[in-house]
Formats: sequence, C-alpha cells, structure tokens
Amino acid sequence: MSDKTPAGDFDFDAHFDQTVDPRLLEVLVCPVTHGALEYDRERQEMISRGAGLAYPIRDGAPIMLPEEARVLEG
Repeated sequence: MSDKTPAGDFDFDAHFDQTVDPRLLEVLVCPVTHGALEYDRERQEMISRGAGLAYPIRDGAPIMLPEEARVLEG
C-alpha cells in the first residue's frame, strides 16, 4: 500500500505515525481550495493536489500556511 492516502480514508492502525494526531488527519482541508488532503507519511507532509502544495508537518503539527508550503512539481 502507498504511503499516500486520502486523509479521510486513513488506516490509523496500519499507517499511523505516532507524531501526528489522527483526529487532525480526519478534519484538515487545504486552506486554499478547501479540498481534501493526502498524508505523505514518508515526507511528513499534507498534500493538496488541487492547490499543487505540500504543507509540512513539524513536531507532529501540520503547518497549514500557504507561504510555508512546498510547491509540487509537475
């Protein structure tokens, strides 16, 4: 299974990284598009495909500021 899954379909038992509160993964949306996010466990980012941004997760807290996000390539 991929490390990238829609946040709402997140399998907490199989993929939960202890540094991220699972309740956050259920309720967070992209602040730009208000659309769904994907959790990239390996890179510790929340991905917004619609906005083309990857929001970093630092110390277990997603940083949901567009100016802090990495622009996705492609």
